[in-house]
Amino acid sequence: MDKDILFIGYPKCSTCQKAEKFLRAHGCEAPMRDIKTEKPTVQELRTWHAKSGLPLKRFFNTSGMIYRELALKDKLPAMTEEEQYAVLASDGMLVKRPLLITKDGVLTGFREKEWAALFS
Repeated sequence: MDKDILFIGYPKCSTCQKAEKFLRAHGCEAPMRDIKTEKPTVQELRTWHAKSGLPLKRFFNTSGMIYRELALKDKLPAMTEEEQYAVLASDGMLVKRPLLITKDGVLTGFREKEWAALFS
């Protein structure tokens, strides 16, 4: 199962650390890809967004400093999907984390119930 799982987070993020602990407790050894040093590409984001069934806005880290500095809350509604992908790909810290990508779907953020459903 691990080879089918991509786990993306930020090692200094406490929520990502909780998610990693959860994965290990459930026997998943997929390594954490550091979102800051290996940021998602536009193509990856496009693929994950399509697979997730979620609105693209759910991929933005709306509580992050960079999101606020760029005033994205006000700018996003006027941006095209392509512009949003480009902004997301420009800095990994703009992306909601952790991300769990499996062959069946994509989860943004760590909500234990949702994650547990994957392992039941």
